[in-house]
Amino acid sequence: MMHYREYARILLEGASLEDKLIHLKDIDYTESTTQYLLPENPGRSKQLKFDNQQVKFPKNTSFHLEEKRGLALHFFANHELLAIEMMAAALLIYPDENKDSILFKKGLVKTIQDEQKHLKLYLVRMKDFGIELGEFPLNDFFWRSMEKCSTPSHFYSAMAMTFESANLDFAQYYEKSFINVEDFETAKIMRIVYEDEISHVALGAHWLNHWRGDVQLWKYFVDHLPGVMTPARSKGIHFDRNSRIRAGLDDAFLDQLELFRDEFKVTNRKSW
Repeated sequence: MMHYREYARILLEGASLEDKLIHLKDIDYTESTTQYLLPENPGRSKQLKFDNQQVKFPKNTSFHLEEKRGLALHFFANHELLAIEMMAAALLIYPDENKDSILFKKGLVKTIQDEQKHLKLYLVRMKDFGIELGEFPLNDFFWRSMEKCSTPSHFYSAMAMTFESANLDFAQYYEKSFINVEDFETAKIMRIVYEDEISHVALGAHWLNHWRGDVQLWKYFVDHLPGVMTPARSKGIHFDRNSRIRAGLDDAFLDQLELFRDEFKVTNRKSW
């Protein structure tokens, strides 16, 4: 049986995809007070190293071309890999203060295993299109937010309530885009991701509600968004209220989120 911290270190510090995809059934959740300093970058092989060279995400009007669908999945796979690494970091940097801390970390491990499942699905489908992870630049944007997540509340405000919340919209949008070009196999993957993201957003909402005390959820969420991140990043171009209701978010929160606007270009642009 491996302690959760040792498991997390393999996921975060390991260089290969095999390290990132390691799956354990028996994990020791004994409380630990060991401190861990967040590394500048997660461990990655030369092929998987960050490269912030600009590569545009393909428009769905080009999805009739296999290479464009493969490129889209390459973006998605990088997001899953980043999520695994960030959740592993969260297992390590936040101290075990009480039984709630261990429950928080058990939930993270379950979510990591979902992200590993998604990454495997993307990798297999990318190979069908003749593409391997690392063939295109892998950006580090999500990872850069990790250094600003000083508490679990910051982490779940960013990860579950922002990045994964936005994926509720994006996963549905691209599921339909793949169906439109009769790529039903890739569309099926997007549906799996969508359904899992509902449970991930629900988990984040559960913990923010647990930690917020008498503060309204919307205010607590906004106050704990790290850095310059805003609620605009919590949405895609088509806001799916029903999935967020399924995740347990109430009307007061959803009204605020749906109406929120700023200068974030992804939410504001009129076409994809």
